Amino acid sequence: MRAAYMDGHDGLLWPNRARAVSHGDGQNPELFDGLVGQAFEHRCQTVLPCIKFQSQDICSTLGLSCEANEGYNRSAVVGVEALSERLWMEDVRGLLNHHAASHGDAKGGHHSNLTPPWEAMADAPASAPVTIMGAGLSGLAAATLLARAGREVHVHDIRADSGARFDGDFQALENWSMDADFFDQLESWGFDSTAFKSTSFSVVDLIHPDDAVTQAKTDGVAYRIVERGTSDHTIDQAFKRMAIEAGATLHYKSRIDEKEADIVACGPKDTSAIALGEIFHTSHPNHIAFQLNDKLAPGAYSYLIVIDGVGLICTCLWRKQKKSERFLNETIACYQRLYPEMDMQPVKRVGGKGDFTLNGCYTVPQTGQHFVGESGGLQDFMWGFGMRMAVWSGVLAAEEMLGGAVYEKEVRRQLLPYVQTSVANRWLMNRVGDRTFKRMCMQWMRDQKRSGDGLRWIGKLFRPSLFKRLVFRLTSPFMLKRMQGPTRPLRLPFRKAKPRDTWEQSEAALEVKARWESVRRGGGHVSFTSNAEGEPQEISAISS
Repeated sequence: MRAAYMDGHDGLLWPNRARAVSHGDGQNPELFDGLVGQAFEHRCQTVLPCIKFQSQDICSTLGLSCEANEGYNRSAVVGVEALSERLWMEDVRGLLNHHAASHGDAKGGHHSNLTPPWEAMADAPASAPVTIMGAGLSGLAAATLLARAGREVHVHDIRADSGARFDGDFQALENWSMDADFFDQLESWGFDSTAFKSTSFSVVDLIHPDDAVTQAKTDGVAYRIVERGTSDHTIDQAFKRMAIEAGATLHYKSRIDEKEADIVACGPKDTSAIALGEIFHTSHPNHIAFQLNDKLAPGAYSYLIVIDGVGLICTCLWRKQKKSERFLNETIACYQRLYPEMDMQPVKRVGGKGDFTLNGCYTVPQTGQHFVGESGGLQDFMWGFGMRMAVWSGVLAAEEMLGGAVYEKEVRRQLLPYVQTSVANRWLMNRVGDRTFKRMCMQWMRDQKRSGDGLRWIGKLFRPSLFKRLVFRLTSPFMLKRMQGPTRPLRLPFRKAKPRDTWEQSEAALEVKARWESVRRGGGHVSFTSNAEGEPQEISAISS
């Protein structure tokens, strides 16, 4: 049975079957569909730094050709197959347990039946006040549901307001990693998805590393763009209003010790990646573009968003760079070349840092504290999506405190499989460049042509699968660093720059730089940047 098992997302065949396919007709285009396969095709020798993948057996098992087939290492084969079999057995147990469980598995656990009856719980006996550290989306989500159920809730945040960490920059809510629409989830949890401004896109420009532009299309919603910050129409302020209306008390510019909090919902403590962007006014119609280009966005991506006359061009850096502003200048110059009809009047430069951790626990056994959102490491390691998991984890924490399911268990069942999948994807993204990015873009478009849906390929990339669990188990010990803390976190370090990251700005990029310097002298604001050594620096955050 194991030899014939096929995972539904990645088409991974188990060893005997994979060997038969690769040695049979030699054609199996679905064997490693997506990022995992593309990266393995180029870099399978780097899967385990401590084990040389030079065995003909392993190459045959994976259906790949290695550059060197000498140095036969049967122990490596046995180790990989043993781990694969153990993971397969865990999946079988999971499938059997699924029928006895009260909720669905990680892929189906997002449905509304996970939400406890908050109103009914409001009649429960009064308990001690709840203290939440952090007034971001996860903290405010938990506060809203707890307060609606009659609990006394106090939320403390060191900043002046919710969203003050941001400066009017746009962020995307992806809609492909799970079956449920995120806005349907919000409504099922009791949050008003119309309380903040959002703009939906079903067509996204996909910019290849060689500047070719194709379009990913879907009949549904691919992205929803929301604004972050302190303006009334932002998602941050909407969640703030819902928390206040529910009866929660919010304390801004209030610093408390982490040990005093029942729920810890803070922002990043360290740096694994940074994003730099420029906001501008334009007459260009609403538009969104996404680019994979290792020169402009090392190990990551850049994007263009235009909403109602306001635009944002942003680049994300997953490798620590000196003079990192050059990446933003060059990215802006690139988008100006690709969209020459787009006029730009720069207003300000924004950015932020991401702190990616994989926690050992989500509820501290000694104190019962729940760590949610970014504090819980519940976000996407691959491309940085985090708002869905932030709200979701806040809901799950509130659920336990109101007598519902155990937070630790539910996080591990509903959210952690997606996080682990993103860790595997991030490890692979760290080891590929523009050649693989180009192949990804082409595969994405080929899949869209076959299926008629531009979300299917990217959705498969993000969803848990047996193969990605295997990649996660093999690679996470080598890419994450153990840190101190009550949750025993493993942190993704801010990786060093590569030799190819050293280059001089083009003439077009220097013109972008000069234009911004002129705007800045005239009052243009910078809320986030990095110093000469690439360390992030938050200057200030103002209302958008």
